[in-house]
This record gives sequence, structure tokens and C-alpha cells, in this order.
Amino acid sequence: MLSKSSKYAIKAVLFLAIHSSEENKVIVKDIAKPTNVPQAYIAKLLQELVKAEIVTSVRGPKGGFYLNETNLGHSIMSIVNVIDGEDKLNSCMMSLEKCNEEKPCPLHFALSDSKSQILKSLRSKTIKDVVKEVKLGASFLPL
Repeated sequence: MLSKSSKYAIKAVLFLAIHSSEENKVIVKDIAKPTNVPQAYIAKLLQELVKAEIVTSVRGPKGGFYLNETNLGHSIMSIVNVIDGEDKLNSCMMSLEKCNEEKPCPLHFALSDSKSQILKSLRSKTIKDVVKEVKLGASFLPL
């Protein structure tokens, strides 16, 4: 349901939320290794997130990426929207172009409630919420 790019972007943002601050910026190579994402790929994704103001960056010798309080307030869905757009998650699970309520695919109604719940959860969970769960041990993130 989530693209590889969205998954990588979410992992990178969560890594930054746990390991960075305005005083402790993180460079791309230090994000790439623990998240297991190629440096060039993660750099491109992070630049998109910086443009959308979900991640903050500073150029120069003491530069890097970090999340501030405003960044932490963004939803997980906001990351997905920047990388893939919400249409990707609303698309047909069988990849049929014309699947909708009036002309449903064979799986449309079987999955629509689950898909709605997933979208609702991604919209309501902030980066800060997810990091809190990780820090409390309620969820696992090997970073």
C-alpha cells in the first residue's frame, strides 16, 4: 500500500525525530546507513520533505537535517502526501484505473473499510506520536 519511497521517507523522518535536534543535526550518510537506504535516494527524499517544511535543514560545515517542534507536529500522512500524493493510497488495490463506488473492482468493498481506517490512522498520527510510542517500547524501530 505504501510505496518504497514513502517507507524510506518515513524511516528517515523517524530516525531524525529520534536522533536529531537543532543542536545535533544529522548528515545524509548518517541517515542512510541505519535506515538501509542509498544516500542519493534518501537525500532526494529529504529535499522534498524540506521543501514541504516537514524536515528542517541547514547548509554548511555544521549543517544537516533535523526536526523542530513544528516538524514533529506533522502527520505521517503528510510525509506520504509529499512523496506519493494521497491518490496513491486511494487507488484501487488491484490497480484498476476506473475502480470506484459505482464501478467497483472485485476487492473494492472487501477492502474499503480497512483502507479507510488506515488512512484515518495515518492522518491522525503525528511524527511526535509515533516517536513517543517507540521510546516507550510500545512499537519497535531498529534505528
